[in-house]
Amino acid sequence: MIKILIIDDEAPIRDVMSASLKDEGYEVDIAFDGESGLKKLREFQPQMAFLDIWMPGKIDGIEVLNQARKEFPHIEFVMISGHGTIETAVKATKLGAWDFIEKPLSMDKINIAITNIVNYLQEKNDKSSLLNKLRKSIALIGDSPGAVHIKQMIARVAPMNAWLLISGENGTGKELAAQNVHYMSARAGRPFVDLNCASMPEELLEAEIFGLEKGALPGVDKVRKGKVELAAGGTLYLEEILDANSTVQQKLLKLLQEKKFQRVGGTEWIDLDVRVIGSTSKDFVKAIEDKRFSLDLYQRMNVNPFLIEPLRQRADDIPTLLSYFGDTVSRQSGEPKKVFSEKSIEALKKHNWPGNIRELKNFVERVYILTPGEFIDVHDLRFAGLGEGSSSDFSAMTTFREARAEFEKQYLVKKIQENNGNISKTAEVIGLERSYLHRKIKAYGIEVS
Repeated sequence: MIKILIIDDEAPIRDVMSASLKDEGYEVDIAFDGESGLKKLREFQPQMAFLDIWMPGKIDGIEVLNQARKEFPHIEFVMISGHGTIETAVKATKLGAWDFIEKPLSMDKINIAITNIVNYLQEKNDKSSLLNKLRKSIALIGDSPGAVHIKQMIARVAPMNAWLLISGENGTGKELAAQNVHYMSARAGRPFVDLNCASMPEELLEAEIFGLEKGALPGVDKVRKGKVELAAGGTLYLEEILDANSTVQQKLLKLLQEKKFQRVGGTEWIDLDVRVIGSTSKDFVKAIEDKRFSLDLYQRMNVNPFLIEPLRQRADDIPTLLSYFGDTVSRQSGEPKKVFSEKSIEALKKHNWPGNIRELKNFVERVYILTPGEFIDVHDLRFAGLGEGSSSDFSAMTTFREARAEFEKQYLVKKIQENNGNISKTAEVIGLERSYLHRKIKAYGIEVS
């Protein structure tokens, strides 16, 4: 139910508007001057208000608007007046009024204003809902001191516009931390654009980040926007920023200091508001000592040092992460969630996890596929290869079925090798019909010596 407040000293206007809007299905209340209007705003809590500018009493409509925008920022105001001037309309707009309608009032204009406000509020609520869902989906998991520190850092730096550098080993969640900083900031409604500097050839990186002017290179017949422009108003995340060459670093420093840049091949300076978050799994200090990274850029971006600890230093988070990843796999596969024994959890805590959280996530997926029962013990972890590593990047596979097939193939290869290529013995050991095992071998293209 949309609630509308009418604040006007003329009773006929209040009565006609009120009756008409109630007929349209709105919940309506009225006030006859500025003081009663402010009181009704507090009590009635409308989504919008129609506010007369010239009213008797100590407080006119402009002053009501001035006070209300501070106290009720969520309420939209449409100003109405029979004695309005352009100067008054401009003043009301600067104070945050949605629109200005002159008397005698037209119900068509009023209904148009209401429709526009309702559409705006719906879009605003939808965006807020989507952002809240997104924030939950990328939430950082864990309650260890290390995890709590990361969450506190994000809460502290997210509202700022300062550029950031995030350090941490591969798989610790640097990109996830950068996403949290973006979506917890005022930039959340703007783009989050990411680029892995290590994946781009050095000679192309500058153009990829800053764009190309028309004619800058053979075959470039139009302007090509770079990542910084695509992230305008939002956040650009540069993974492995240490792989950016000195030219890129100097242009980033210019953008940080002066909020402007040039496209490759261009002469025009382009004003731009963007926040840059860089990350690396390497050593910033050593890179500076080796003259591979700009000290000026480092000092400007590293005002709030941000280090994410490896998983082995926050092993207390492993039970929570197991539950979270288990929920995800169970939801995707439709299989029941599995329970890890205390001994298996202790074994997982003692593991070194060189691939950190990413490795743990892949391992949980492997355990779910290779273990038929719903209870996971230490022998199940060994069977899934704890401590042996895995040559496949299962996170790159798009579906659960693909991952299951890859696990099956690895499992069969391993068991056939253990039984010296004897298919009959392998079938007996793993509990499959010999003919079924032959079909699997053929389907997966497994070579049997």
